[in-house]
Amino acid sequence: MNPYTKEVGNKLNALLEKNYDAEKGYKKAAEHTENTSLKNHFNRKAAERYDFGHQLKSEIKNFGQEPDKGGSVTGTAHRAWMDVKAVFSSDNAESMLEEAIRGEKASVEEYNEVLNETSLPASTRDLVMKQKNTISQELNTIKRLEDLQ
Repeated sequence: MNPYTKEVGNKLNALLEKNYDAEKGYKKAAEHTENTSLKNHFNRKAAERYDFGHQLKSEIKNFGQEPDKGGSVTGTAHRAWMDVKAVFSSDNAESMLEEAIRGEKASVEEYNEVLNETSLPASTRDLVMKQKNTISQELNTIKRLEDLQ
């Protein structure tokens, strides 16, 4: 196996971990809000990130790499912070949206890092770009939802 494949595999695995984290974070946010429409929104986003993870797993396997199985330490800390904010915040929905914004901004940065890889195959570049664009649109949606709170 050449270093190119391993490097691309590592970068895709980093995105896969970010999607595991986002899925779990959105599920956690849905658990902590009483607002039905926000709960539904967070659950839809968790399902979307689950789908993103499966798409990335397939791409990683196409490179002969083994997909990672769980989330990152940073993601675990982020979800723990969401728990703390939910317990102590007087405005639960707003704090959850703030954390979602922070998480989505970090995701966009990680996607951009992968897209800066000049030797990325076209199929991978297309998949990563599509997912990044969806996350960027979501970031705008979350910001609008936060403004409504």
